[in-house]
Amino acid sequence: MQKKKIPTKKSPQNNSPLGRGFKIYWIYGIIALIFLGLQFTSMQPTESISETEFLNKVENNEVKSVTFVTNSGYAEVELLNSSNNSKLLSFRYSDIKDVKEQIRLRNTDNHEIIIDSKEENNLFGEILGWILPLVFFIGIWYFIMRKMSGGAGGGGGQIFNIGKSKATLINKEDISVTFDDVAGLEGAKEEVTEIVDFLKSPEKYTKLGGKIPRGAMLIGPPGTGKTLLAKAVAGEAQVPFFSLSGSDFVEMFVGVGASRVRDLFKQAKEKAPSIIFIDEIDAIGRSRGNNTMSGGNDERENTLNQLLTEMDGFGTNTGVIVMAATNRADVLDKALIRPGRFDRQIYVDLPDLLERKEIFEVHLEPLTLSKNIDRNFLARQTPGFSGADIANVCNESALIAARKSKKSIGKQDFLDAMDRIIGGMEKKSKIISPIEKKTIAFHEAGHATVSWMLQYASPLVKVTIVPRGKSLGAAWYLPEERQLTTTQQLEDEMCAALGGRAAEEIFFGKISTGALSDLEKVTKQAYAMISIYGMSNKIGNISYYDSSGQNNGFTKPYSEERAKKIDEEVTKLIENQYQRAKKVLSENKEKAEELATSLLKNEVIFKSDLESIFGERQWKSYEEEKLNEIDLETKKKKKKKETKKQGKNDNTETKSGEKLD
Repeated sequence: MQKKKIPTKKSPQNNSPLGRGFKIYWIYGIIALIFLGLQFTSMQPTESISETEFLNKVENNEVKSVTFVTNSGYAEVELLNSSNNSKLLSFRYSDIKDVKEQIRLRNTDNHEIIIDSKEENNLFGEILGWILPLVFFIGIWYFIMRKMSGGAGGGGGQIFNIGKSKATLINKEDISVTFDDVAGLEGAKEEVTEIVDFLKSPEKYTKLGGKIPRGAMLIGPPGTGKTLLAKAVAGEAQVPFFSLSGSDFVEMFVGVGASRVRDLFKQAKEKAPSIIFIDEIDAIGRSRGNNTMSGGNDERENTLNQLLTEMDGFGTNTGVIVMAATNRADVLDKALIRPGRFDRQIYVDLPDLLERKEIFEVHLEPLTLSKNIDRNFLARQTPGFSGADIANVCNESALIAARKSKKSIGKQDFLDAMDRIIGGMEKKSKIISPIEKKTIAFHEAGHATVSWMLQYASPLVKVTIVPRGKSLGAAWYLPEERQLTTTQQLEDEMCAALGGRAAEEIFFGKISTGALSDLEKVTKQAYAMISIYGMSNKIGNISYYDSSGQNNGFTKPYSEERAKKIDEEVTKLIENQYQRAKKVLSENKEKAEELATSLLKNEVIFKSDLESIFGERQWKSYEEEKLNEIDLETKKKKKKKETKKQGKNDNTETKSGEKLD
């Protein structure tokens, strides 16, 4: 549902306080150079000889003195030369006593040889002895800190920032998304427009004694545009926008989550007026005390407690509004969603037919399309799609067209993209026997026929018998958008779901396992009607639904006798709808067979194919009627514009003719 890309601030690659170009490895290089320098300065120019050569020099009266360095295994030799200047040599000895004895034996002239011993202080070795372990442990610490900070720049210094907020700050200059970029969601946009007004001119409300809302919770299925709507609020209000996920607060260290919450609100207050947006808040906002395994006092609950405190501790003029998004509102803590914290709960539902058309308009704009692309057709083909799904359809259609080396995206590319997203890739190589293929075709034709003939069943959009993913066939229906559902509407839906199995029995005289998903759906729906919605005369107006979730499904809130009655009512309800489906198919047997034959031949059928066989459907949904009205109005405006343009052209031609005459 997004039209423009939001530029975000990129964090610098190196956060070292010594500068962008500084690398911590340079420190290790400098230390190594210092050690090498110390080593070279401590070394004196000596010539190394063997022990045998030394003893020969003793025998030739060339040695003035010999000093044994006991802690290194070397001996320093001072020679006598012709000018009586000393010259320093060295040799490695094996045993001091043995060398001294050899000197006594070889010194036949008994000239004076000074024999001494000493221990040499090796400054380089000593420094290396205590500095190397230190460098080793610093290296390990640096490596661990880098891993804990996700490899971010700054290295070990990240340990001091572990309690800092991980929120991404988008300044008001960088926010380019507005309400114009959000297609559909008209109801939700109306509610958040007031929040924008609060941020722009809070004094208008505070001077009357009103308080600015502290929070707004966006609730809805995934992909419906909750995050985009929050960004649009920041773009409209032109205020800084702090964005992060609920999981960003949680860390392995105790107290980090609460610390990050404090830091986040501190930053937001410094830049007030501002917006904090917490996506997937259910990661930290789950009800406290429900998890008996952890004792109810874990890090997540500490983080939630701090969030509750920060939200309830606002002053009236701080100008900070917290927005959050979740698709699991049922698991949130009641203290979090009470008035005074999240004052408003805004429901962001799946787009209806008209909103899907608007979303397609947004995402089709950058694409190269063929001339025959009908937006209304695309909207009708995507019941139950979210804004993210529609964006994915548009992108996938472009990829499919490119794969086929096309210059523009056609209608079939969009249909292939929808099939790819819903059912998976086509498995043309999958071996299906002719009998199985025929059974699948009549099964799907049974669904389509029954749904077409019943008032409240969802009408067919498309059905295919091409294997995709795990399914051997698939059908798409357009469910009517409604808030309340009657008994007759539920019964029609159940009857249509059983149409596939009924068709198998009527046309083949036997049934298959292909109705598994249909039976599962119908059984759940029947039990809901009897035990939850109170739609049974025998059971009465009783609901065994537990909205608090305290029952946890371990015990049934009714007796075994009542359970038996419920089972009997469910069986009776399902069987009645099955017989009804068989009756509808029997009355339209020839047309249903014609539809199945067409499906076998073409492998896919659309709504237009049903209209050609059964005639136009008697009942139309409110959405379709509204869409047809909009189309008619658009055509009238277009025709009026063309007529006006044609009249202007005719007038220009007349004037030109007069001038020529």
